[in-house]
Amino acid sequence: MMKPIPSTAEILAYKVLNRSVDKTFINWAVDMLRAGFDTEYVVELAGASLNDNQFELQALATKALMELGLGYNDKNQIIKNYAHYLIGLALSESIATLKALRILRKIYIELGYESYLYDFDSLCSAKEDLADGEMQWYWVGADSTNIDSVIHDYFVQWLLQNPVK
Repeated sequence: MMKPIPSTAEILAYKVLNRSVDKTFINWAVDMLRAGFDTEYVVELAGASLNDNQFELQALATKALMELGLGYNDKNQIIKNYAHYLIGLALSESIATLKALRILRKIYIELGYESYLYDFDSLCSAKEDLADGEMQWYWVGADSTNIDSVIHDYFVQWLLQNPVK
């Protein structure tokens, strides 16, 4: 059986977070088609317009995920998988580390301060404070000379402790 493309983690997270179907979903569907996932609803989603009714787009996205057998019942695991995906992008320098941290902080707040996301919020705040000055109070031992390596090391450790399921 073929494995879905990596950005599927983002789409599943968007679904559990009740995000609107936007260009991210459509681009994902196009990429899934390119990867060989030529199914009825993936094709429809890839050809959808952002001008379509959001209710219909949501239903279409749900059908596409269902026909691919991609469930999203375990909200915490879906978010952890998305964090895994974002960290991977940051470590490969496909996105800025701060961007990954800000996305994870936003989800941390949105989910009512889920404890497994707490450190991302702290690291984000520490990085932002050190960008503006020499002091931060969020991460013990982090300063302007080592914040990037502290974040890198935490990311690597987090990936090892939180495998994708």
